Amino acid sequence: MTLPIDAALVRRLVAAQFPQWAHLPISPVAVSGWDNRTFHLGDAMTVRLPSAAHYAAQVEKEQRWLPKLAPHLPLPIPQPLAMGAPAASYPWHWSIYRWRDGAPATLEGIADLRAFGTALAEFLVALQQIDAGDGPPAGVQNFHRGGALAVYDAETRRALHDLAGKIDTATATAVWDAALASSWQAPPVWIHGDVAASNLLVEDGKLCAVIDFGSCGVGDPACDLVIAWTFLTDAGRAAFRAALPLDAATWARGRGWALWKALILLAGHVQSSAIEASRTQRALDAVLADHHAR
Repeated sequence: MTLPIDAALVRRLVAAQFPQWAHLPISPVAVSGWDNRTFHLGDAMTVRLPSAAHYAAQVEKEQRWLPKLAPHLPLPIPQPLAMGAPAASYPWHWSIYRWRDGAPATLEGIADLRAFGTALAEFLVALQQIDAGDGPPAGVQNFHRGGALAVYDAETRRALHDLAGKIDTATATAVWDAALASSWQAPPVWIHGDVAASNLLVEDGKLCAVIDFGSCGVGDPACDLVIAWTFLTDAGRAAFRAALPLDAATWARGRGWALWKALILLAGHVQSSAIEASRTQRALDAVLADHHAR
């Protein structure tokens, strides 16, 4: 169930728990996510509230881990300032963050896609090098990001069945089988878990920050490669791949993650808009073409 979350609710929560900020104006951000609802709190802060129970655990995880990850990363990430408690009919913890300048990435807003791909890869390399010894493992709480793709095998094969005659299911099946044929053999590494254009901020044409670590954890970094097909073009994808020291099997699993999401959206197993469906078809086409090129 998704709760109605509006500025009035946020105002009540802030006034009751953080009266020092009660005088600040509250308004929705221009682009808010699905997992959370985000509001401006004055000019320098944001309030972020999970929209449903299965996103609620992300709050305490980000509060704990973001301050530990930030010093090791080459780009800014969200900075938690306070954690709110359930109240005023809102049942979960919520967060106040420092505002980060920048706009969600678009192809039109990036000055050099090769440089963008390289900068993103360098960020992920730095993330993967942080000690992951006691980090949160993959599981239900982060939708198995960093875990084994096999958890989505039945769902993927059902989507392939439903899309028969509408897409190249033979190649898609080959991509999926290749993804399931290997597993991460090294120690777990930190993963972001949702490297999407909406979570990559751009300023002056360059990548300037990475946000929304709600799906972060430790495990197999293949899930963080999905952006190669869902957003990057050929030149950016090549630069991204060249700057990431990962083997062919990990890239095959990355294609599997991208394929799974594209298939369940196109098969209608997950609700999507016409715009999202068009983007998803392009991502699927990129995955299948990349498989043929290998």
